[in-house]
Amino acid sequence: IMNVEHEISLLVEEIRRLGTKNADGQVSVKFGVLFADEKCANLFEALVGTLKAAKRRKIVTYQGELLLQGVHDNVDIMLLQD
Repeated sequence: IMNVEHEISLLVEEIRRLGTKNADGQVSVKFGVLFADEKCANLFEALVGTLKAAKRRKIVTYQGELLLQGVHDNVDIMLLQD
């Protein structure tokens, strides 16, 4: 089993790779983009779980509690720290 800290650091890398910077210099990516990415699909067995863990640790933020593919494809996942 991969440890959560490691998964979160991988997640941060992928958000940087797939995301775009806003005017404030914050990186964000749509959940649908993250979910549909082949590399992410192979990296994360439980993308939603990793996102929740990262949100609890204030590393990312997004609207809502549970993200579902399709329903929440347009939800922005924002990186809070580098």
